[in-house]
Amino acid sequence: MTAFRFVHAADLHLGSPFAGLARADAAVAERFATASREAFSELVRRTIELDAAFMVIAGDVYDGEWRDASIGLFFAREVARLERAGISVVLLKGNHDAVSVVTKSIGLPANVLEFPSKKPGTLKLDALSVALHGQSFAERAAPDNLAAAYPPPLSGWFNIGALHTSCGGYAAHERYAPCSLEELRLKGYDYWALGHVHEHEILARDPWIVFPGNLQGRSVRECGPRGAVLVEVEDGRVLSAERLIVDRARWAHVAVDLSGVEEESAALLAIERAVAPVAGEADGRMTALRLTLTGPTRLARGFAADPRRLADEAQAAVQRVDAELWLEKLKLRTSAPASQDGVAPELKSLDLAALIDGLDDDPEVLAAARELVATVAAKLPAQASGDEPALGDDVAALLAEARALALGRAV
Repeated sequence: MTAFRFVHAADLHLGSPFAGLARADAAVAERFATASREAFSELVRRTIELDAAFMVIAGDVYDGEWRDASIGLFFAREVARLERAGISVVLLKGNHDAVSVVTKSIGLPANVLEFPSKKPGTLKLDALSVALHGQSFAERAAPDNLAAAYPPPLSGWFNIGALHTSCGGYAAHERYAPCSLEELRLKGYDYWALGHVHEHEILARDPWIVFPGNLQGRSVRECGPRGAVLVEVEDGRVLSAERLIVDRARWAHVAVDLSGVEEESAALLAIERAVAPVAGEADGRMTALRLTLTGPTRLARGFAADPRRLADEAQAAVQRVDAELWLEKLKLRTSAPASQDGVAPELKSLDLAALIDGLDDDPEVLAAARELVATVAAKLPAQASGDEPALGDDVAALLAEARALALGRAV
């Protein structure tokens, strides 16, 4: 066998609407949508530059059914660049772009090979003696263990298994094509190109079983660099699987401890210092930043009384650090110091904080709050939360915010 390299990518989610961002700032949402396309264009450029023999995409090229043909035309144009460079592309459909989900189509060039959806199939790259085994999703739901029916490896060939799966189980990802790590090991393939889990992770090295992660972060739950994997093969063995970082916009979550801070100017300076490393790591990329303020401070009640003004000041502070930092959300987790200093004189004999202290841990209060949140959530339009967790997932946090607001208004 000759030496060669290939690119393993997954979860492009082209066409993702970034609904949560769109409600906050349509222009920012559009920049993130553009970033998803630019990330794939950059991956194509790097694949050509690195002289990779082929690219395998392990599911979810698209985020769902196309709103129009533009996203299909974009993908067709990019893989045509690979065809002109003599690079094959092997596609597997996942839950978001299953055969039943994306019903529209645009003709793709001859270098694109697709796995069948009715049963597992093997695609051969004869010049390299590479056999790729996989099965696309026919439907969005895939509760069965697809890997169990994958064919045995071809003797004398370099065998790759492509699978869109929640292998091993991931709390943040729905269960699709479930299988065990040991089962994949025993299949006898040389490399497993997995998709579906959006975090980069090497599950094993003998054989290599890899999640490349997604190309572009889609919410604050997907912080940090994103990209694909470049795999080096020599004499039928994987030598390395190195990350290719291609994202064009990022998410970050920064917590700032304001314990003991007494002046707002000092609080804003602390924010600037805390976000400076994020700006440095982003290296000019636009970054959607979630900021959480914590700790006991005399400023807590004033912050809670006017969170919108504070968010505007925080936005100005982060943009003093870098113009490409955008405040996606400000979360207040500060608390008033134990002393009553700063409480309005007429309330000093009535310690409001003491009166409500512990209510957010009271089982009856929590039950009533969950019932109320469920009623509100039921009235929200579909997809109102975008990529955010469900409204009722953290009732304790909602109660903490309500507590802070009540105390802030009492200042």
